[in-house]
Amino acid sequence: MKFSRCASPPPKKMDKRVAIIGAGPAGLAATGFLICRGYDVHVFDMMEEPGGLLIYGIPDFRIPKKNVREGTRDLEKLGVRFHMRIRVIPGDGVREGEIGFNEILRSYDAVIIATGTWAERKLGIEGEDLPRVYSAFHYLYHCCRVEAGYERLEDLQPLGKRVAVIGAGLTAVDAAAVSKKLGAETVYMIYRRTINEAPARRHEIEKLIKSGVIWIELAAPKRFIGDRDRGVTGIELIRMKLGEPDRSGRPRPIPIEGSEFVLEIDAAMIAIGEIPTPPIIDKELRINPDNTIWVDKRMRTTMKGVFAAGDVVTGPSLIGNAIASGLKAAQAVDEYLQGKISWDLEA
Repeated sequence: MKFSRCASPPPKKMDKRVAIIGAGPAGLAATGFLICRGYDVHVFDMMEEPGGLLIYGIPDFRIPKKNVREGTRDLEKLGVRFHMRIRVIPGDGVREGEIGFNEILRSYDAVIIATGTWAERKLGIEGEDLPRVYSAFHYLYHCCRVEAGYERLEDLQPLGKRVAVIGAGLTAVDAAAVSKKLGAETVYMIYRRTINEAPARRHEIEKLIKSGVIWIELAAPKRFIGDRDRGVTGIELIRMKLGEPDRSGRPRPIPIEGSEFVLEIDAAMIAIGEIPTPPIIDKELRINPDNTIWVDKRMRTTMKGVFAAGDVVTGPSLIGNAIASGLKAAQAVDEYLQGKISWDLEA
């Protein structure tokens, strides 16, 4: 996977330093653009290697990790400095495994925040805290760490024979596929709308159905059944019908009174979306109600010299969108450092 396409001969070196916080698709795309423009680019990330969710969130059968690693090695050859296992925190100073955001602001001429979405949404229903009720996002994270050799397969949390996956996006699709791969005999994929409204591509879901996954549409979880000793043993669902479109433009699911039913399960994976995770919460950095970072048309934040890109700006999106966002932010950084644009923010 190529993150840079530098022209030949090599560009003239710029006397400017840029920090990228986050080594996922948006951050790497921005890095590739800026290193090819001659800037001194440093990337900070809390993980063991660059790639973000390309390495740690998407199984190898969807995106081969070899291709991602080849792309990041190319960036290193061009002079990019990757600072891994470093968490950016509010404040000053440099400590083992941490660097203060203010320290970065003082040390670099521009900053791009591209920290993505590393927190999961919750259903907010009874029994969600029972043993073996998992966040699909974090379960896939640990599966990817097993693939990468950072964790052992035997240390993965147990799934059992019957697994319910709640959701119909790409994370839910991957969670259902991984459940089958790990030996689950019965995998339910539960969605409150129909396959026509599912965020994942229809052919992805139909492929799972052909593999034996049981698709249950127009049903929503009402509560998980079980106890702290045995863990989850069942899920109570309620049938839904579709009403008028909601803010998303899709038909609103409406519960059908008295239609509850129970599935016996050994584990559940909740895959109803992720939440953006800015590295800091600062009164100077405007954060939207959905936890995304506010940016203007040129990807500038409300802090001078600080740009943002990718899912931390848009919310969960496709990889191609994150890459495009990273490139847009990098182009704006280039113009800013060359004095072509000021810090007059646009709505």
